Amino acid sequence: MDTQRFTKDNPMRVGLGGFGNVGQTLARTLSGGAIPEAQLTAISAADLDAAHARADAMEPMPVFVSAEDLPAHADVIVECATGEAFPTIARAALNAGKILLPVSVAALATHPEILDLAEVSDGTMRVVTGALPGLDSIRGARESGIHSVKMTSNIRPESLAREAYIVDHGFDFSTPPASPVKVFEGSAREAGMAFPRHFNVGIALSLSGIGPDRTEVEVWANDDISGTSHEVYVDSDAIKLTLKSENLPSPDNPRTSSSVAPSVMAALRSLVSSVQVGS
Repeated sequence: MDTQRFTKDNPMRVGLGGFGNVGQTLARTLSGGAIPEAQLTAISAADLDAAHARADAMEPMPVFVSAEDLPAHADVIVECATGEAFPTIARAALNAGKILLPVSVAALATHPEILDLAEVSDGTMRVVTGALPGLDSIRGARESGIHSVKMTSNIRPESLAREAYIVDHGFDFSTPPASPVKVFEGSAREAGMAFPRHFNVGIALSLSGIGPDRTEVEVWANDDISGTSHEVYVDSDAIKLTLKSENLPSPDNPRTSSSVAPSVMAALRSLVSSVQVGS
């Protein structure tokens, strides 16, 4: 796909697979002209009538179609739905030879066949990674050999309280714990399966480094933080890394990080930019 062909007069067509908090933020930003070389042209959602109503008087008004029909109206498809909807959106985009920017990549823990599809299809999957720092450095370290990667995540207890894994393992966060509680220790793949809403970052980290089964993850419920924080430790032949991010919750939905929508916008901007920053 030749990114140089996109201009204000011939913009990149963007389709949104999902129209929740992140999708609506992206729609407002794109429709406001934040990237002149990109135009929102299509939206898919579980309830198309409700999505159309939420779009209000967006101008120009995108079309509202099923996930399967989204590729017919877009050059780039942003998946910003749920882990359950991810496979359908991803398959449609990749099979149609489109660029897929997925948010719900924790779903790859249970749907590794999507990675296989990306390898053999004419499409391309570019994982959105703005919630984690230093992934370019980790990708560089991988070229020389990585010994270990570990991520320790601290998440507010109320954000974890209703997760099936938390309930099934007997944790009760109806009252915040007096001190941090470790609720999980295992691989990034296991973390993605246990916390599909929270560990898109773990799968993204593993894809940049040594894979989901060798990447170690710890999860702590911590009432002393304002938003989710991640610390990543990398030991490699070329470099030793200690990386930390503190992600503030979205004001519209505290269960979503404020960094997600800007991360997608940065990824879209890179697709139309003549200057690429990062490897």
